[in-house]
Amino acid sequence: MQYMPVTESMFLVAETRDQPMHVGGLQLFVPREGQTSEELAEEMAASFAAATDVAPMFLKRPATPAQFAGYTAWSFDDEIDPDYHLRRIILPRPGAVRDLLRYVSLNHGALLDRRRPMWEMHIIEGLADGRVALYTKVHHSVVDGVTALRLLQRTLSTDPADRTGTAVWDARLKRRRPPVERESKGLLASITGAASQVLDIADQVVGLAPAAAKIAVAGVTDKDYFAPMQQAPQTILNVPIGSARRFAAQDWPVERLRAVGKAQKMTLNDVVVAMCAGAMRTYLSDHDALPDESLVAVMPVSLHADGDDDGNAVTAISVRMATDLEDAGERLAAIKASTTAAKKAVRGLRPLQALALGAATIWPLAFNTVPGFVEYTPTGFNLMISNVPGPEEQLYWNGARLDGCYPVSIPMEGLAMNITVTTVSGKANFGIIGARAELPRLQRILDHLETTLTELEALPPA
Repeated sequence: MQYMPVTESMFLVAETRDQPMHVGGLQLFVPREGQTSEELAEEMAASFAAATDVAPMFLKRPATPAQFAGYTAWSFDDEIDPDYHLRRIILPRPGAVRDLLRYVSLNHGALLDRRRPMWEMHIIEGLADGRVALYTKVHHSVVDGVTALRLLQRTLSTDPADRTGTAVWDARLKRRRPPVERESKGLLASITGAASQVLDIADQVVGLAPAAAKIAVAGVTDKDYFAPMQQAPQTILNVPIGSARRFAAQDWPVERLRAVGKAQKMTLNDVVVAMCAGAMRTYLSDHDALPDESLVAVMPVSLHADGDDDGNAVTAISVRMATDLEDAGERLAAIKASTTAAKKAVRGLRPLQALALGAATIWPLAFNTVPGFVEYTPTGFNLMISNVPGPEEQLYWNGARLDGCYPVSIPMEGLAMNITVTTVSGKANFGIIGARAELPRLQRILDHLETTLTELEALPPA
């Protein structure tokens, strides 16, 4: 068995029937020239089934008994059952994109089996436009969003003539990565290196109090900074939820977002927040549920280093979305000020200190499944917005062109909506997942995102 870090076990502890804790992804592929969608689906199924050398990440499951050891240790199966993990689906006619999104919505609310490695891959054909879809779900205790995107990248190529495409769990993928050059170290160097790591961790622990003081001072002195423990308005987003899900997805050219960022002197991430802010303002107004105060978004920030592709490593910051401002220009300026203040407050924090800040920001999620907690405890944020950057080059799997890469994340008790964006191959791919019963007509947010982006493009340059 292998020890399970708390950053992984917390996703198992938090899981309930109404709160599945797996992340997912939906990719769309255009068959290569001369190939039908049926042939591409068959090629994928055959290639995936042939990948029997499975990476350890895709063999691990919680140790048994699950109610005790399953929260503290991983066990590893010797092999996977491809008939269980790999599924092939044909959509009913007419095979519209909405039928695909409906399929993902229905399946994303189902729990993964803890007595097996916790992942599934669905090969989906039958789309009227001839594309083939891959829907993958993996438990969040196994991967975070950054890890999942990096794993996908390993299976793809920038060369349309490349025919080495394989399954995401194929152990050969990691082995064929370019090796990282390391200098040879003697015994003394190894010992002093280990000692320096211990001293560095100790130094970070000692620095937790000053770091916390820095954050607290920022929360008092900077009106634009939303510090942990501050209170966000109560909304229809912050209610108990059921297990049924609704998923909506759409992409926009990254260049449109970058053009807005350049004109307004703000980052691409700020533009994403501004689009979500305008869309959420309209959506909540349509349901007579827009609060007088601004919504607050929590934004995960990856702490992964280059080459670090395993597990979970994230912190979080909070940002005011300025949904209380009707004017798009004023709203944009307020969002820019809030994100700048958040970055300033956390700038210079060491990794352990950053993790502590993230824990302080999202700590209520650990108690949201306790009966009555969501109803009677003030919320610190209203929704989660994540932006996971990927490669800009056009990508292919065995010559089939990647035409969409949409993240499918996690709604939770008290956090009924999650918006995640991946920027891949020149597209900003928005994936919006929400509690089906609590957030009606969620798919209309896609129209509101386009309307907001058009408004931002019409603003005079900053």
